[in-house]
Amino acid sequence: MADDARAAELQRVLGLLPHRYPFLLVDRILKLEKGRVMTLKNVTFNEPFFAGHFPEHPVMPGVLIVEALAQSAAILALNEVGGDPKRLFMLTGLDKVRFRRRVIPGDQLRMEVTIIKFHRPLWRMQATAKVENELAAQAELSAMEVEEQVR
Repeated sequence: MADDARAAELQRVLGLLPHRYPFLLVDRILKLEKGRVMTLKNVTFNEPFFAGHFPEHPVMPGVLIVEALAQSAAILALNEVGGDPKRLFMLTGLDKVRFRRRVIPGDQLRMEVTIIKFHRPLWRMQATAKVENELAAQAELSAMEVEEQVR
């Protein structure tokens, strides 16, 4: 992907999510279609959480993997409602969360989220995170759509 395309993709992510460094955990949208999104997080050694988790054996915290999945889910939901900047998606529940593989510096976390059902303002989604086609984490996410100006 050319530099201009990468920059445009980052602007697309920044335009959809209110999160910013160091808490923006989606680097790229790989595919965005009706009811489904695929995203990417490049896990680098200079992530702030690696300084304390764990310095000798750095591992991405599971709660941050789930947060990356939730951010991916928000991208999908925002796309479904037409990218309304007044919409904010608040995580309301996590079910069936499982961690299957450590995520370490140098990994590329590929996330896929699909809508199970939604009846606005309530959303339910299935999410998986993989590294090299190996399942790292999975969860069912619940969220509530609220109207707030955060940008």
